[in-house]
Amino acid sequence: MKKTLLALLLLASAGVYAQTSPAKQALVDKVLGLQRPAIEQTGLVIAERPALQMRQQAGVVLQTRVAPEKREAVAKDLQADLKKYADDVVPLMQQQAVKLAPSTVGVMLADKFTEDELKQLIAIMESPVNLKYQQMGNEMQKALADKLMADMKPTVEPKVKALALAMDKHLGLPAPAANAKASKPAASAPKK
Repeated sequence: MKKTLLALLLLASAGVYAQTSPAKQALVDKVLGLQRPAIEQTGLVIAERPALQMRQQAGVVLQTRVAPEKREAVAKDLQADLKKYADDVVPLMQQQAVKLAPSTVGVMLADKFTEDELKQLIAIMESPVNLKYQQMGNEMQKALADKLMADMKPTVEPKVKALALAMDKHLGLPAPAANAKASKPAASAPKK
């Protein structure tokens, strides 16, 4: 019974996709073409996510567990590994995202939009005002991020430090300030 139900569902979903007229499919394909940079960006973000997490973790280890004289060399090696990963994985993820888009996003567009709505959507996406706005996206995001960081740094920085200390405590790691204080009195003790 479950196999029959599954087969019927698959046939029904295939039927919806098969019912898309050639004209509507051409409009869906055009939308996907216009959205290709966003689709590739999705692949990029997903591909880079684990590398960014590892980079953050490595940065902590680099500062706390690697001798100062070795940090620069280790950092360069880490950066080379991260670049190699990105060079290998990002294009694969982007290609696969573009390949999967017609069977995921394309099906949704065909199902949820009429031909007229797809034409309107394309007109919006191709409008000079929209293109100008999209081109400004990174610039606007950077301006906001820079201002936000400058405004919030005095508020957030102490909280980040407190969080780091709390996490170090939970992990059983020595507090950086305690290490610095402990080493200074020992160094200054013989001077008395």
